[in-house]
Amino acid sequence: MSNKRKLKLFIATSLDGYIATEDESLEWLFNVEGEGDNGYSEFFGTVDTVLMGRKTYDWLLENTAGEYPYKNEECYVFTRSRIEDTENVKFINDPVVHFTKELQKQNGKDIWLVGGGELIHSFIKETLIDELIITVAPIILGNGIPLFKKSDIQTNLSLIRTRTFHQFVELHYQVNK
Repeated sequence: MSNKRKLKLFIATSLDGYIATEDESLEWLFNVEGEGDNGYSEFFGTVDTVLMGRKTYDWLLENTAGEYPYKNEECYVFTRSRIEDTENVKFINDPVVHFTKELQKQNGKDIWLVGGGELIHSFIKETLIDELIITVAPIILGNGIPLFKKSDIQTNLSLIRTRTFHQFVELHYQVNK
């Protein structure tokens, strides 16, 4: 019997589907009244591995003060550049499919796909995501970095649950494979 770790996208978006403004700002997200940490701690307890793209990693380094936020987790950053691993991060140049499938075979908790948009598209294209947990903020940005790229890929989902955190609505879907 296989004990495949699930790959989960956990992310916030504007009502019109943007994960950041064109200048990569998330300030709009912090200006909405939520409830506690909007389910983050609960979710974070279910994962022990974090995947993200290089732009998301660079944004984290520039915009978070103090310690690296995923210091105690296995953290992998997909990049096209050759970069030396750090104490907290392993940089991956391998194709997402092979690397992710090997990672899912290892023992551990589930895997969190943090972002960004380009990497999310690659994972959707290759049908690697098992669940999407999308928190919708009550704001229309009008433009910015889209959660989902325009494409001809159709992904069918089944709703697992919805929750609200004051002004935020969390939509939790399973990907039908």
